[in-house]
Amino acid sequence: MTQDDMARIAGGTFRMGSDTHYPDEGPAHSVTVDAFRIDRHAVTNADFAAFVAATGHVSFAERPLDPALYPGAQPELLTPGSAVFHMPARRQQPRDLLDWWSYVPGASWRHPEGPDSTIDGRQDEPVVHVAFEDATAFAAWAGKDLPTEAEWEFAARGGLDGAAYCWGDEFTPNGRWMANTWQGEFPWQNHAQDGFAGRAPVGSFPANGYGLFDMVGNVWQWTKDWYSARHPHDPTRPCCAPRNPRGVAEAHSYDSAASGPRIARKVIKGGSYLCAPNYCQRYRPAARYPQAMDTTTSHIGFRCVQRIT
Repeated sequence: MTQDDMARIAGGTFRMGSDTHYPDEGPAHSVTVDAFRIDRHAVTNADFAAFVAATGHVSFAERPLDPALYPGAQPELLTPGSAVFHMPARRQQPRDLLDWWSYVPGASWRHPEGPDSTIDGRQDEPVVHVAFEDATAFAAWAGKDLPTEAEWEFAARGGLDGAAYCWGDEFTPNGRWMANTWQGEFPWQNHAQDGFAGRAPVGSFPANGYGLFDMVGNVWQWTKDWYSARHPHDPTRPCCAPRNPRGVAEAHSYDSAASGPRIARKVIKGGSYLCAPNYCQRYRPAARYPQAMDTTTSHIGFRCVQRIT
């Protein structure tokens, strides 16, 4: 993607986060960001293929894992592969992620559903099965960077400060689907009323006020910021909006309740085609989620920014 495929965001002050949804979105607080450019759509399979052809990059999901870094891991989980969503055949309550996610050897950005699948004819879909390191490598090659959480959220709001969604406060204005999300009872029932049961080609839904497509829904998007369970707002400085905040330090991003290797986590934003009203209502600008840096899935991609100096 070139600068013609990027939107210039003038910067400004906005209300970041939310006090009315998931706890990690709070506290809502004022933030100022400087001007930047951002990709109008997520990086596609075609974009990533051009990067791989130019650099020879081998993605995280295409490389075997080092057993020394994952002591006690089952051997099949150390082979090249990635996490793929599979819709259960019958009704079940969302309880255990393993009921609909499985590690598939051979799954990668080239083979999104597993080794027998392909991206042929799907060049305009967002690339998935990319780890944080893959996204940063692409961004460096393109002369860009990944957005901070604040930059991403400011851009996603499209000038509608405080609105619930990128397009306003009504989820389906005049009955129109505005993003690729899940219709039906997750995870077993997908009505695909928005026209897509899985990932959609970028630009399939209306752009927001800044001309940006798919800022919510379709695929989650990596940001640069380390994850923390709350926004690190300083209540002693209510008068002063942080400028270009960068979240917390890496040491605060680890999941203290997790067993096994300690893996730092980044903030991902935007939700995906797997977000449903009964599960993961994160198709909103304020929504956020922790993602381990070494994890790749069939519903996480990214887009890039350039900062204007």
